[in-house]
Amino acid sequence: MSRILLADDSPHAQRMGERILRDEGFEVVSVTDGETAMVRLEDVNPDVIVADAFLPKRSGFDICRDVKGNAKFRHVRVVLTAGVLEPLDETEATSAGSDALLKKPFEASAMVDTIRPLADAARLARHQEHAPVVDSEPEPEAAQPAEEPSPGNADEERVRAAVTLALEAAMPAMIDEITLHVLIALKKLK
Repeated sequence: MSRILLADDSPHAQRMGERILRDEGFEVVSVTDGETAMVRLEDVNPDVIVADAFLPKRSGFDICRDVKGNAKFRHVRVVLTAGVLEPLDETEATSAGSDALLKKPFEASAMVDTIRPLADAARLARHQEHAPVVDSEPEPEAAQPAEEPSPGNADEERVRAAVTLALEAAMPAMIDEITLHVLIALKKLK
């Protein structure tokens, strides 16, 4: 189950966001200001942060910059929100590293269509960060001393086999990653 950190100072927006996301199976932790969002970031460890761009104490832009600048939270996706009458500078949101923008009041299908692929991408990125490194290079035979590989003495078949094993091990994750990036890109074009 993906975890969402929802940071909004509007009780109405919080209730709507929580209801929409929980109905879709997300775990939601809500806070009312940017300072608290940053304090809770460590223990919540969300896949996605949905933050009002104009939060008190620390803005959603600040949260976005801090999260995107911290390697520990590299997997976290950030969605900035603003009321329909609030001017949201898309250029500033992009430069802060925002993954998406949403207008309030939240519309259920737009919110889910925006957040679900980001949560999936975050889970995949989190999994890849913790995946063990596969050593697929064959070990040299014990009876013979291993030769240093060089263009002149490289065994083409062994190199090809090692490359094939490495690609086969990495292929499912690569396919998932590319699929998510294409889906995210297609949603941004809508």
